[in-house]
Amino acid sequence: MAKILPLNIDEIRSCLVDTQKNFNKINATLTVQRKPPTDEVINNLIAGYVRIDEHLQNGTDLFKIGNSRLILELNHIVLYHHADISVEEDKSQFKATKKHFYDTKNAGIGPLMEWLAFNKNTDIWKKTAGTFTHIISQPQLFLEGNHRTGSLIMSYLLMRQGYSPFVLSYDNAKHFFEPAELTKNRHKKTLLDEFLHLPKQTRKFAKLLKSEQSSKFLLNR
Repeated sequence: MAKILPLNIDEIRSCLVDTQKNFNKINATLTVQRKPPTDEVINNLIAGYVRIDEHLQNGTDLFKIGNSRLILELNHIVLYHHADISVEEDKSQFKATKKHFYDTKNAGIGPLMEWLAFNKNTDIWKKTAGTFTHIISQPQLFLEGNHRTGSLIMSYLLMRQGYSPFVLSYDNAKHFFEPAELTKNRHKKTLLDEFLHLPKQTRKFAKLLKSEQSSKFLLNR
């Protein structure tokens, strides 16, 4: 396994805050406008990066049989880690997401694991990008927060191979959001989408991931 360097959380936060500050400019370039990330969204996402860093440094395989709860936990972190909700709301949201995560036909964690097994020899860029398109295409893996959780999972997969994580920035936002918008409206079990449209968006994401490699998001030790 490649050497895994720890994340530079301060640099990731700085990048996300810069993205937040420039979001009006980003929206001006997008076909479909998006809501700027709030401070809570950024804090939750940072908590997610911290968690995948812990998993990587501990040698935890998120996709090992029996560890699917850790993937589900990532989604809960990006949505509710710093959220001001009651215990009852928290339990209700988690219960609904868990049911969707494990029970949804043609989606959920089962089909994702099958896809990863089928693509185990695919190069890291296409595999990581394909995982993301699988997560955000219909039916999506989670009820909410698929883009954010998907970004964390992409980062985890890349870092396991010695590469740097994906972090949304002012410079890459358009190239992330535009194909993501098209992907989320596609259905992974519709033949035209499965064999034409989703592979096309996967190639775009793979190109983006490869071009966005930056050592500034990793700590040298």
